[in-house]
Amino acid sequence: MKLSFEAEKIGDPEKFIRRCGYGQHRTRTGETSYVKRVHGDWYPRFHVYILAGVENITFNLHLDQRQPVYEGFTAHAGEYDGEVVEREAERIKNFVKKVSE
Repeated sequence: MKLSFEAEKIGDPEKFIRRCGYGQHRTRTGETSYVKRVHGDWYPRFHVYILAGVENITFNLHLDQRQPVYEGFTAHAGEYDGEVVEREAERIKNFVKKVSE
């Protein structure tokens, strides 16, 4: 699920997403994303990629249900919509409203 906001409302997107409870996650290839555990275990977890433009910031949000099954493949059991993802998206939207007031 993609969530887009005006850049001026977000400020520093990395700092913003950390304030939403996400921690930085780096892949073996060096790509940076952000994750937030649903429970105490590593999975399931919310996973966000940041696409920062000049005027807009987009958070690409999905829910990782489990670790990739095959070594060397990036495919996973990710959900990009559904009730759980929608609730998390709403939580992020409400946080944007709160910090931009």
